[in-house]
Amino acid sequence: MPATMTWTQHYQPPQSSHWHGRDDGEPERMHQRIQCHDARDLPNLAIPSTAFGLLGFASDVGVYRNQGRPGAIAGPKAIRQALTNFAIHLPNNVALYDLGDIVCADDDLESAQQSLGELTTILFNKNIQPILIGGGHEIAWGHYQGIAKTHPQTRLGIINFDAHYDLRELLPNKQGSSGSGFLQIARARQAQQQNFNYLCIGIQPAANTPSLMNTAKELGVQTILAQDLLTHSPQSITAKIDDFINHVDQIYLSLCLDVFNISIAPGVSAPQALGLLPTQVQLLFHHIVTSDKVISFDIAELAPNLDHDHSTAKLAASFVIEYLMGINHAHF
Repeated sequence: MPATMTWTQHYQPPQSSHWHGRDDGEPERMHQRIQCHDARDLPNLAIPSTAFGLLGFASDVGVYRNQGRPGAIAGPKAIRQALTNFAIHLPNNVALYDLGDIVCADDDLESAQQSLGELTTILFNKNIQPILIGGGHEIAWGHYQGIAKTHPQTRLGIINFDAHYDLRELLPNKQGSSGSGFLQIARARQAQQQNFNYLCIGIQPAANTPSLMNTAKELGVQTILAQDLLTHSPQSITAKIDDFINHVDQIYLSLCLDVFNISIAPGVSAPQALGLLPTQVQLLFHHIVTSDKVISFDIAELAPNLDHDHSTAKLAASFVIEYLMGINHAHF
């Protein structure tokens, strides 16, 4: 690796032991299709035309800083274990890689986020589409750093399924948290004289202070409230999403698991009693993913220690599969 690449200090290679499951005689399940590769060997790896890289961000430092319920550091492992037996409906020429984790084992979140950005940059440069699994939503700031390096001039749109805007101010000493990632992105884009195109779906007013709502308004954030999915027609919701998509070139898609109802997703940092149902999100998620503009995806806030019967982990894994099939326009 070039000397400028410092991400290896936070890197842990994938473990094939995470990928064992049912064998029906044909390689049709996730554990049979995924290939574990040490990301340090990526320069020597021949990549097919269509490839996806699963990369974990094992961190809940941002959750601690945001005074949330910790546990998300174990999220990447739990998502892998939930994924292992899922059926895969993808052409055989589509490569699926597990590339290991960036781990924030101490309080140096900013350095770990930089490492995540550096490794995400390598994935983009190798034509591997990143699927990042967290970890707290501090994953967003690290993820964006990789997008910004490889797509500096694009009209980027960010779509986040989330109960929260995550536009909180930085903490003392310019420290970020799980609640500050999209404000950090906004300021980075402003510094580069670029538009901050941000659509947040599933917002709960009771989970965002008036100050945060005002910040979103000042930054021109587009909002679809959780309640809007109950009171507005599906056609009007998708029309708003389409209007957003039509004004950008590429999309960074993020899914925070706390957008879902607590009965469905108990294993999160900040559970929502009035959160969304999976089918509500699935419809809009599929609509976005099949737009042909999504270049990168992350899932945040799975805390396995707070989960019941692995239900939140299975939900996260289901949306990884939804993403893969939507991007590849695969149909049952």
